[in-house]
Amino acid sequence: MDYEALFSQAVDRLHSEKRYRVFTELARNCGSFPVADNHSGIGPAKITMWCSNDYLAMGQNPVVIEALQQAAKEFGAGAGGTRNISGNSHAIVELERELADLHGKQAALAFMSGYIANQTSLSTIAKLMPGCVILSDADNHNSMIEGIRQAGCERQIWRHNDVAHLEELLQAIPADRPKLIAFESVYSMDGDIAPIHAICDLADKYDAMTYLDEVHAVGLYGNRGGGIADRDDAMQRIHIIQGTLGKAFGVVGGYIAGSAKMIDAVRSYAPGFIFSTAMPPAIAAAAAASVRYLKRSQVERARHQERAATLRRMLLAAGLPVLVNQSHIVPVMVGDAALCKAASDMLLADHGIYIQPINYPTVPRGTERLRITPTPVHTDAMMQALTNALLDVWQRLGLRRQAA
Repeated sequence: MDYEALFSQAVDRLHSEKRYRVFTELARNCGSFPVADNHSGIGPAKITMWCSNDYLAMGQNPVVIEALQQAAKEFGAGAGGTRNISGNSHAIVELERELADLHGKQAALAFMSGYIANQTSLSTIAKLMPGCVILSDADNHNSMIEGIRQAGCERQIWRHNDVAHLEELLQAIPADRPKLIAFESVYSMDGDIAPIHAICDLADKYDAMTYLDEVHAVGLYGNRGGGIADRDDAMQRIHIIQGTLGKAFGVVGGYIAGSAKMIDAVRSYAPGFIFSTAMPPAIAAAAAASVRYLKRSQVERARHQERAATLRRMLLAAGLPVLVNQSHIVPVMVGDAALCKAASDMLLADHGIYIQPINYPTVPRGTERLRITPTPVHTDAMMQALTNALLDVWQRLGLRRQAA
């Protein structure tokens, strides 16, 4: 058996479909973000990043860096083991208290990534409810889909943000069966937002639990950065809130927040939690510092919303095919995998602009795009340079425009 040939054929398929992913080797420069060094060519070259999920540039906030450095000096680099063995550090317990407070919940549980938080929490929660039916939004993230699949219970898919379809499915489920509605607040590719109160109304009506992924909203929305549920005064209507520490909070990790009993059950039964090395104390301290900072400061959130709105207006005025939404995400539609990759390559090589192409399976075929995420530190001059570069690439590739 030629095992290497099997792997080569698998990669060749991606090349033939024009969706082979190239990872650009970057070095973010502390204090000069969104400028970074591109090490993928001959020697480092300065580029401007336009697709980072460090939405508020908190990864370079002095308060966060100081907390990271101080904790590393005090507690060392590693966690020392799983939470059960020796990794249940004071820093991680303090972080969980901050997260529970952020969402107005009794307790929280931290994981090493948002993906693991979704995957292991959803599967564990459903398994602990015999006969559970999970109702999943059609556009849910892969981490949620995998968690639901691993639960091994009945699942039903409701059309994206279609509460009428969700109610049809709920009506057909016996009243005595446990039901879990799983959905996101901000959907990361299109940037659209879920009707949280309408979904919670149905959950109340049909006695269902709610599981809300706020990964692309925590830190960014609400009076204290609790997400869309915070902004819309809906946090107390959600049973389980899941979030990340690796996007707006600028560090790494994921978590869930909810009732003390639910959190204790996940802590006690979830393999992805029990058997994973804990978050290092320095990371936990940095994340807690970021959460505390954004609970108090509105400056970053206000600037972020203004920057996103300004860039969207500029791109639309230039006639570029922006998918309009009410969030901070600015998708520019291409609609072809090969052309999307070509546009990304040209932006990097000719204009020093870094935007990774978004192709299948992240988005459906025919909806390939450049997903742009402006931050509070992107200037007007940077935005004008981006607009000009996109217009140049669009013209050279003969890409579809829309009327200004």
